[in-house]
Amino acid sequence: INMLLNYNHLRYFWVVAHEGNLTRAAEKLHIAQSALSIQIKTLETQINQELFERKGKHLILTEAGRLALDYADEIFKTGNELVDSLQKGTKSKKQLIKVGVITTLSRNFQMQFLRPLLNNHEVQLHIVSANLNTLLKMLDNHEVDVVLANNPPYAEQCPNWVSYLIADQPVSLVARSRQKKYPKDLKKLLKNEIINLPSHKSSIRHHFDSLLVQLNVEAKIAVEVDDMAMLRLIALEKQGITLVPPIVVKDELKSKKLIEIMTIPNIHESFYAIIPKRKFENQIFKICIENLCLRIR
Repeated sequence: INMLLNYNHLRYFWVVAHEGNLTRAAEKLHIAQSALSIQIKTLETQINQELFERKGKHLILTEAGRLALDYADEIFKTGNELVDSLQKGTKSKKQLIKVGVITTLSRNFQMQFLRPLLNNHEVQLHIVSANLNTLLKMLDNHEVDVVLANNPPYAEQCPNWVSYLIADQPVSLVARSRQKKYPKDLKKLLKNEIINLPSHKSSIRHHFDSLLVQLNVEAKIAVEVDDMAMLRLIALEKQGITLVPPIVVKDELKSKKLIEIMTIPNIHESFYAIIPKRKFENQIFKICIENLCLRIR
């Protein structure tokens, strides 16, 4: 016979999970640390899952612990909502989805991916921006549900992750709208014009540098930029040509503030959604990924 969940045990777990430390949690709950430890162990035995792993003096949530915390957050939030609903007539309940985005990723692409979630009234989004290594660590610790990036992690280094190819965009040379005829020959164009480029942190730049070697051209570089949003602004302000995925400047191309001179052959920027292989999946998020992805890598 399955035992009913003991909500006192769940509340003890909830406080420990948020404190990350037994001593602080015990002080907050006004019980002995040893008694609190026993209550947590009782809960783990009841659900047949380990909720924490120890790292030094800190308690780190396991995958099951992260899932349990999500439910506990909802349970105690719902309790507060019940009081508010009875006292104030308010009602709100949404599923939290945590998205990590690398800082250099195109804002237009981010919106393309996030739009279905933004339009879902049952979802509350929490978006974190950081570098890829930081976000992958957060993914490992179940602090985010997905990481959006333009490079997939190496499979042999990350056997517990799955990378979904969400989009594969061409890369073009663009310039400010003006009455000027640009050469149709790529080699001649690159020899004659100063150019604004993504930095070497971008996969686009590596492919472009290889192209320069093949063409035996030394580019006259004016500006190198890490952030695609800044590269868009540079394209609008700076003379010369700019190497950029058209999705980054789609509004400026549509309004004719920028013109697309040519698409660079064999250079693309790929966008990935990276998720962990988990026993417990966020179903709303899973459907979103499956609807958007082109293929699984």
